[in-house]
Amino acid sequence: MDSDATNYTLGIEEEYLLVDAESCALVDVPDALMTDCAKALGDKVSPEFLACQIEVGTGVCANIAEARADLGHLRRTIADCAAEYGMAPLAVSCHPFADWHTRRHTEKKRYNDLARDLAGVVRRMLICGTHVHVGLPDDDLRLDIMRQFSYFLPHLLALSTSSPFWGGQDTGLNSYRLTVFDNLPRTGLPPEFISYGEYRRSVDTIIGAGLIEDTSKIWWDIRPSAHFPTLETRICDVMPIMEHTLTIAALIQSITRMLVELRRRNQRWRIYDRFLIAENRWRAQRYGPREGLLDIGRGKLVPMPQLVAELIEMLEADAMVLECLNELRGAQDILALGTSAERQRATHADAVAQGASPDEALREVVRALMAEFRQGPAPTAP
Repeated sequence: MDSDATNYTLGIEEEYLLVDAESCALVDVPDALMTDCAKALGDKVSPEFLACQIEVGTGVCANIAEARADLGHLRRTIADCAAEYGMAPLAVSCHPFADWHTRRHTEKKRYNDLARDLAGVVRRMLICGTHVHVGLPDDDLRLDIMRQFSYFLPHLLALSTSSPFWGGQDTGLNSYRLTVFDNLPRTGLPPEFISYGEYRRSVDTIIGAGLIEDTSKIWWDIRPSAHFPTLETRICDVMPIMEHTLTIAALIQSITRMLVELRRRNQRWRIYDRFLIAENRWRAQRYGPREGLLDIGRGKLVPMPQLVAELIEMLEADAMVLECLNELRGAQDILALGTSAERQRATHADAVAQGASPDEALREVVRALMAEFRQGPAPTAP
């Protein structure tokens, strides 16, 4: 495999929720606002399943610097357009107090079909996610790297968690989003395919039977993209602070390169049982980065700061080649500052301590999320 054949291009997709800037309540995206966004951003913006959501996607970025410029422009434009209508976007996976029963889906054939096919399950999909694409030119390479990459998915989830509240209640989870999303079919950790051919035979069986039209309706935590020659990591919550999103992208890009380089040397990351990876996935979903993950090789729980330090050390050489070393090291900043889930709980607790009612405390959480959406470089932890 020629090292120049794999250039690890990046693409980042984020889904946002739209709120009224005064009341902090969810609102549907007005047609005029979507028209304004489309005029400014072209096909980099689109409606999502629910009418209160907007999706953006960067172009194909050669490196993390290009991704920062592109995603920053997308966020600023969406925020500026929304402000003209007295609204604001949130880069968060669950709105703290919205009621999913009152939301409607976007009138579009794909979404009408989803609403029909998935019935009551899809009506609860008041959630948003982050998807990171890394360019890999070869079909079999993508499948091989996907099998090995699954080990790291819980680590990424733990660092990205942003959905502790649901329907006005603290769920006790750091990523309640996955609890909702996992009710859909064809979600979760990907099956164990040993080759691209085996993967295609399986998915072509259900496509041929007319159950789905293409692989875009396969929603695993990581998958070969349905439309691009990329490996698409989908497990992460949406992160309000853009620099944290870029850190997650740098981790994904660097892990991918590390695994490809191992393969180039006729080595590989050990394939661990999905049962054990699923246990870490649950721990990340429940506790975020604060209770540690199972180091499967060692057979014991290891604190997340230690795992992150080891991961950064392991990936430094790859990150240097990819020119994303500072972003990679930003994982330490996420631990120091706290994930969005942790910051949301802290904002809520502070508001309650200062005498706010439960409802007003939740609105304070939304106001903090609105401010973080427009934030530049991540703040330094105290």
